[in-house]
Parts: sequence; C-alpha cells; structure tokens
Amino acid sequence: MSFLSRRHLIMAASGIATAAVSSRLAFAQATAPAPAGPFKIDPLPYPTSALEPHIDAKTMEIHHDKHHQAYVTNLNTFAKDHLQIAEKPLVEVLGNLGNVPESIRTGVRNNMGGHVNHTMFWQIMGPNGGKPEGDVLAAIDRDLGGMEKLQAEFNAAGGRVFGSGWVFVTVTKDGKLAIETRPNQDSPIMDGKRALLGNDVWEHAYYLTYQNRRPDYLKAWWNTVNWKAISERYAAAKAGTLGV
Repeated sequence: MSFLSRRHLIMAASGIATAAVSSRLAFAQATAPAPAGPFKIDPLPYPTSALEPHIDAKTMEIHHDKHHQAYVTNLNTFAKDHLQIAEKPLVEVLGNLGNVPESIRTGVRNNMGGHVNHTMFWQIMGPNGGKPEGDVLAAIDRDLGGMEKLQAEFNAAGGRVFGSGWVFVTVTKDGKLAIETRPNQDSPIMDGKRALLGNDVWEHAYYLTYQNRRPDYLKAWWNTVNWKAISERYAAAKAGTLGV
C-alpha cells in the first residue's frame, strides 16, 4: 500500500469518527430536555397521528413540541426574575395583565396567552370525537342557531382573521355562547370570558397539509373536535370551575 493510500485511509477514518461525534452531539442537542421552571407543557393526550388525515402527524409534532414548548420556555425565562407570574393561577394573571410588571407585560401576554390557548386546543380535539348533545347542544341551538350555522359562521370568522390568531366559541359564567376572534395569542380570559372551544389559525397549525387554503383547514378541523371534552368544559364553565 502506498503512503498516499495509507494517508487517505487515516483521513477517512478520522472523518468518520468526527462525523459520528458530531451526529451524537446533534442528537443530544435535539433531545435535550427543555429548561426547568414552574411552567410545564403537558404531553398530547393522543398520538400525533391520531387526527390524520385532517391534521397530519408532523404538524402536530412541530406544533406541540416546538411552538407550544417555545411559549412555555419563554415563560420560564420571565419567571426567573418575576416569580410572581407563576405564583397565581394562569387565568388570574391573564385576567389582570395590568398587574404584571410593564417590562415583561407584552411577553407574558403573548407567551402565557399562547400557553393557555394551546393547552385548551389539545384538550378539545381527539379521534372519534362524537357529536354534541345534552346541555352544550341546547346552548348551541339557543345562542348560535344550531350546528350547521355555528360551523358556517365559525369558519367564516376564522377565515377573516388577518395574519395570525384564533377563532373561538366563548362561554360566559351563565353559559351564554358567542363566536369571537382574537389576534396573535390573545385569549378570551383577558376579557373575563372562557373559551369553550377554539381553532388556531396561525399558519403553523395547518400549512404542511393545506398551504394557503385556510378555509379547507377550517372545514376539515371539525372532524377532530372532541365533543365529550367540550361538554365537560361547558359544565365546568357554568359551575365556575373552568380554567384554561
């Protein structure tokens, strides 16, 4: 074997070893746990593929593990120097943003809003979600003109959201329902209301499958709604115990 050949073999082996180390480091970074803190993100209550074909598994993975986690990570960063934002219930902090220190108020609004909106979002979806019935169906008929009208007006409102935001069915303490939208990560909690259900119309919620076809996403999303969870939320709202 020539000197040049031996040299090439040594360099190749070195390159393979370096690549292996780099790969292990990249994997370690990718799987490293999020920074510890008082705010936590709950795991999805179903597999990321459970809502297919209406919402694809990759979108669910990125949405939950990256986007939602980013809001929680940011909140934990704020809490390092302002622990008071973690010492009260989320609904109390968001319902009284004027009491949050001005230096972090916008950050708390955006990131805590994102945290509560997404926490609600994962809870009110699921496979085999059934149909509305009982008190929640009666409220939909009474306040929103029935399911067909609700879906049509909800989808239209979601389609009109300019840029990024949410479309909600809000519920008051007396059980009254309304269709409302909010920009960015604002939550009905900021206005003293609660979200009975809501759909995320940020592009990260649907773009891998639907691209710019938000109306198609809004229509398909109804196939993912978990009406048992929504009935439970409605009962909690009327009992004054509904959190996020």
